[in-house]
Amino acid sequence: MPNHDSYDVIIIGGAMIGSSSAWFLTDNPDFDGSILVVERDPSYEFASTSRTNSCIRQQFSNELNVRISQFGVEFIKSFAERMKDPEAPFVRLQSYGYMYLADTPEMAENLRDMQSVQAAFGAGTKTMTPDEVLAAYPFYNMDGIICANHNLVNEGYFDGSTMFEWWRKKARQNGAEYITDEVVSIQRDGPRITGVTLKSGATVACGNLVNASGPAADTTARMAGLSLPVEPRKRFTWIFSAEEPLGMDLPLTIDPVGVHVRTDGNNYLAGCPPVHDPAAHGDFEMDHDIWEDHVWPTLANRIPAFERIKVINEWAGHYAFNTLDQNAIVGPDPEVPNFLYVNGFSGHGFQQSPAMGRAISELVTYGEYRTLDMAPMGIERVRNNEEFIERAVI
Repeated sequence: MPNHDSYDVIIIGGAMIGSSSAWFLTDNPDFDGSILVVERDPSYEFASTSRTNSCIRQQFSNELNVRISQFGVEFIKSFAERMKDPEAPFVRLQSYGYMYLADTPEMAENLRDMQSVQAAFGAGTKTMTPDEVLAAYPFYNMDGIICANHNLVNEGYFDGSTMFEWWRKKARQNGAEYITDEVVSIQRDGPRITGVTLKSGATVACGNLVNASGPAADTTARMAGLSLPVEPRKRFTWIFSAEEPLGMDLPLTIDPVGVHVRTDGNNYLAGCPPVHDPAAHGDFEMDHDIWEDHVWPTLANRIPAFERIKVINEWAGHYAFNTLDQNAIVGPDPEVPNFLYVNGFSGHGFQQSPAMGRAISELVTYGEYRTLDMAPMGIERVRNNEEFIERAVI
């Protein structure tokens, strides 16, 4: 049960995005309000946060997504300092980069166009010929590949789980209250959210309500008489060892058929969507056929040393999938301005969480964005059926 019957901010969902929002609010010297974070499963066993691959990239085609990732990198690199705690850990960013491969003229043109966009905003992306790729990474089979985009600057894997744990810890220390409960209804009086009812029976009033409920975002919105084009979509991950290790870091390689693979410590991590991609409410079952019939053959073709590999761990997780354009929805609802969205990341949530937490803090505290203008990612585009254009979606 909550300690009070009213809070300035209630955040529905205490995973990566909800805890980022809570921490940024409590760290903002201009915010002096009360915060309640409602999380139904504090083990986070099936949360997207717990089943992420924890990578960050600047290889997007839209300037705003590039800027969001650039702030994410800045935050990761200064994490210990930002936590203002001598025990805060250093969060390492392993910059082995993403390697996008193109095997058609259309894909190659798209990569070249995106490289120009990324370079204009300071990203280190380079378009490489097959020979240039092989000179740097001789383990690839480049048959059929026309070109590739690669960035070794501030792009790769980071320890997002540590960042998440510290956000929760410091948000609590700074005064945010976390409870294990579930919002079962939302009270709305015309253009304003007035409070929520919890599964435990408590009714709690609020000044602002933040929807940070991941794949369940639409369920939360509907309690307020609103809606979101967000649903759970299943994504598979495998950790495997190789009989013949590559002897060097493997960039996060995106094969043209959609399989991706990267270094994961002494092992390797691969992932892909299912062949058919329906909503996946409550479905976390693995599809072993997709490994045998699709993933392994793709890996062995692109990296011949992966002909002899052994799966040592596997799991399925859910994207909070935005069915309109696979990009985040953030900001207030124009009909209900104190209902704030931070949803629909479609696999980008971990890398975008620092910028999104900061954005929610700014909206609540100042009523406006003061750093990155997230307006293009607002709910208005959904209502108008206007896509936020981003060509680099995995």
